[in-house]
Amino acid sequence: MRILLIEDYPPLARSLGRGLREAGYAVDQAADGEEGLALAESAPYDAIVLDLMLPKLDGLSLLARLRRDKNPAGVLILTARDGVGDRVKGLDVGADDYLVKPFALEELLARVRAVVRRRYPASDGVIQVGDLEIDTAARVVHRAGRLIALSGREYALLEYLARRRGQVVARSEIWEHLYDFASDPASNVVDVYVGYLRKKIDRGQAAKLLRTHRGLGYSLSAAE
Repeated sequence: MRILLIEDYPPLARSLGRGLREAGYAVDQAADGEEGLALAESAPYDAIVLDLMLPKLDGLSLLARLRRDKNPAGVLILTARDGVGDRVKGLDVGADDYLVKPFALEELLARVRAVVRRRYPASDGVIQVGDLEIDTAARVVHRAGRLIALSGREYALLEYLARRRGQVVARSEIWEHLYDFASDPASNVVDVYVGYLRKKIDRGQAAKLLRTHRGLGYSLSAAE
């Protein structure tokens, strides 16, 4: 999944960016509201982590612009303001969740996962594709009851395809959701990770779930 982090305090921005990437997310970062708004309008983000006290354009004004323009990204607000009125105002403007500083990275990651799940709902947080089961809350994958160990990027790719199960997803669309602006869209990184994932979920299985549609993209679907 692709995340936009808009935070102007450099030490916190570096720490959060590193933590999100280590969790398997593609992350773009902005240090002020105007830059954040420009990025939010230029790519299909699954979630935006948004500080309220930003230079050039404050977080609430930025959020109001996004919702006015029907931007569908889930938004998690970060702020030092812990008053009930402040939280209500942020939620009323269109935030999906609210996290008061200081906070633990583990809590932020859990809230980001919850925001993404709300955008891509699945019954009880579990996606089933044939005998493949993906627990999106725990980020745990089983096939036919066997635990499958995945890297953060492999898991992100699998979850994205699973949320689009049965559909052919273009390579360019996968890149837009899983890789940040620092990545080269002309590289074969998507194909490489599809290959890694195929070996882990389909090797030794009679029914193949991950399919290549030559010239079109990839799909994840139960065997017909």
